[in-house]
Amino acid sequence: MRQPRALPLASLACVVAIACGPIGTQGTSTEGDGADAGGGSGGGSSGSGGGGGDDAAAPGETGAGGSGGGDAGSGGSSTDQAAPGGYHVVGNAIIDAHGAPHRFHGLDRPSLEWSGTGDHLSQADYALMASWKANVVRIALNQDFWLQASPSYAPGYAQTVDQQIQWAEAAGLDVVLDLHWSDKGDFSTKPAQQRMADAHSLTFWQEVATRYKGDGRVLFELYNEPHDVPWSVWLSGGPSGDGFTVTGMQQLYDAVRGAGAENLVLCGGLQFAYDLSAAAQAPVHGHNIVYATHPYNQPNKQPANWDAGFGNLTALYPVMATEFGDTGSCAGDYYSALIAYADAHGMSWSGWAWYPSGCTFPSLVTDWNGTPTAAGQVVKSALLAY
Repeated sequence: MRQPRALPLASLACVVAIACGPIGTQGTSTEGDGADAGGGSGGGSSGSGGGGGDDAAAPGETGAGGSGGGDAGSGGSSTDQAAPGGYHVVGNAIIDAHGAPHRFHGLDRPSLEWSGTGDHLSQADYALMASWKANVVRIALNQDFWLQASPSYAPGYAQTVDQQIQWAEAAGLDVVLDLHWSDKGDFSTKPAQQRMADAHSLTFWQEVATRYKGDGRVLFELYNEPHDVPWSVWLSGGPSGDGFTVTGMQQLYDAVRGAGAENLVLCGGLQFAYDLSAAAQAPVHGHNIVYATHPYNQPNKQPANWDAGFGNLTALYPVMATEFGDTGSCAGDYYSALIAYADAHGMSWSGWAWYPSGCTFPSLVTDWNGTPTAAGQVVKSALLAY
């Protein structure tokens, strides 16, 4: 497919690509084709057409590898609706509260997916991210820590999330809340990265959207890394092929809007969120929708594949790479190429991950003082240049 022409800011071209790390099961998550769960390298299960994303296992763990609601039209439709102080979508552009085109450039912050209290979360941590000139942080969450009916419920978890948002916004960062780990709709299943969302995810988003609908600086990424389901199931729900019933992106979106929340909603594609190739033909219907992609340095996710995988969609919708990286090397070449591509195509991005756990995680920092890895230096330099 022909590479779409990069649109200038003046044309309001802003695309958001959502991407998430490797997959974990049984409470652990490996990043396989991507790495974003806490700490381990991993061989996530392969997604339709490719391997997992970046949900690495928690430190010390090993991973195993409806009908359209809301506005008629697709995610790129124009709307003046926005959550208070937040953003709305016009065509393929994200527009801020002042009417100006906006791109998100930032960092991913793991740990609340595997820990009910998080790891080294502090106000100083967000201030360090802001010192890199990030304007957004993506925070990974676990629905079972949130839901009071779950045996894994963590008392005070919602308040912990509140605190992260307060600290982040005080540092000048917007916040993406990412549903990272789930339970297949069965509370007896240990939370992990699954193929797709479930019935409990619907309840999670109803509650989260209700809690944060008054803050437009909070964005909702509906599911971390969908994989190994057909596009029809991704969109509308159905059998997972893995023993549970999927709640589709359309249903999750409708739950957010049904709660009265106009916040931006991010929808990651298949193949561990990387593949958005069918989104133009089968979009989530509604407004204020951004599509997410997770490019990792794996086969079939190389620069030559990016146009077909997600780049062509940027001519129609906002796209954000909510995760990207290289789990096999400390080098920054893949990061440099992805950031350049995103800039040329009007995409937003956030890099995995602000968490010191080594190259295979992959980490952007070596310590909690924010010392960058080689890849982190590429990301930091790019952020400082905006």
